[in-house]
Amino acid sequence: MSTETTSTGTTTTETNTGLTSTDTASTEPANPKAETAEPTSTEIRELAFGKALNAGLRMALGDNDQVLLMGEDIGPLGGVFRVTEGLQEEFGTKRVFDTPLAESGIVGTAIGLAMRGYRPVCEIQFDGFIFPAFDQITTQLAKMTSRHEGQVSMPVVIRVPYGGHIGAVEHHQESPEAYFAHTPGLRLVSPSTPNDAYWMIQEAISSNDPVLFFEPKSRYWNKGPVDFSASAAPLHSSRVVRTGTEVTVVGHGAMVTVLLQAAEVAATEGTSLEVIDLRSLSPIDYAPIIASVQKTGRLVVASEAPGFVSISSEIAATVTEKAFYSLEAPVLRVTAYDTPFPPAKLETTYLPDADRVLEAVDRALAY
Repeated sequence: MSTETTSTGTTTTETNTGLTSTDTASTEPANPKAETAEPTSTEIRELAFGKALNAGLRMALGDNDQVLLMGEDIGPLGGVFRVTEGLQEEFGTKRVFDTPLAESGIVGTAIGLAMRGYRPVCEIQFDGFIFPAFDQITTQLAKMTSRHEGQVSMPVVIRVPYGGHIGAVEHHQESPEAYFAHTPGLRLVSPSTPNDAYWMIQEAISSNDPVLFFEPKSRYWNKGPVDFSASAAPLHSSRVVRTGTEVTVVGHGAMVTVLLQAAEVAATEGTSLEVIDLRSLSPIDYAPIIASVQKTGRLVVASEAPGFVSISSEIAATVTEKAFYSLEAPVLRVTAYDTPFPPAKLETTYLPDADRVLEAVDRALAY
């Protein structure tokens, strides 16, 4: 796979398939500073997803004085989810600072800072709060490099806690990634593990293009190994996280955990699922997906977002175009319903779970 930035500022990834396409507060540890202390280069440590992000942000701030963190309540409080906890104390109020409750102003300020050579990292406190900044993101941030014929770069990262499973109300459990994936000039990524969270936030900050960094908020407290010595995988690469032979299942963010749960259950019933973590939503790395479908002949795509005109739709259409003669069944999608996010007591019905994934797997195998 090769990554290239064109003179128009639109970044593309070309895979070997020939396809081209444009990623309530946390429970505090007993000793937070002990868990977030700077690791040694050869260390593997068990960290919660949110703490891994904190460590990645700390590394980026330490590596480059032009990196700034900005957002609502990210300073002394450390953010609603405590992802920036301790960073203002360590790096000062000129590099980690609170902003007014004005998302359009946050992103607009970040654009100006980027034009002056800084690398701002904005936090949107909750996914549903991003819409006041939609104009700045889609009409200014995404187009600035193209507008200046490649002479101006926009190294802006916008962190977006997204998705459900936290029992919150509307505007706090959205999955708005498709709005931005549709916009040329933006990169989108979404890690699913603490190790990816640590490495991918640093890669996003080092990018000269704007990156929307979608963080599955229901996974902030989930722990996993973080290998501080390992080289980061390419930011815009998808990855097989469980090998299988009968059905390929694809998802991103929190949905990867659901797919792995489904694969475990399917294995007890004699069915082998291959699980792929997208990691990058724009561009999408299709090579592992196409290779897997050529092996299994079946594909199920799962997402917490509604299914209509979605990233799941795009994957289904592209795989059908690129691997039509390998498919033994239609590509099936498992998504949230095409309704506004419901009250918290209904979220487990609204969001896909392992049972809904397995039902789709059964339908695929029935062809």
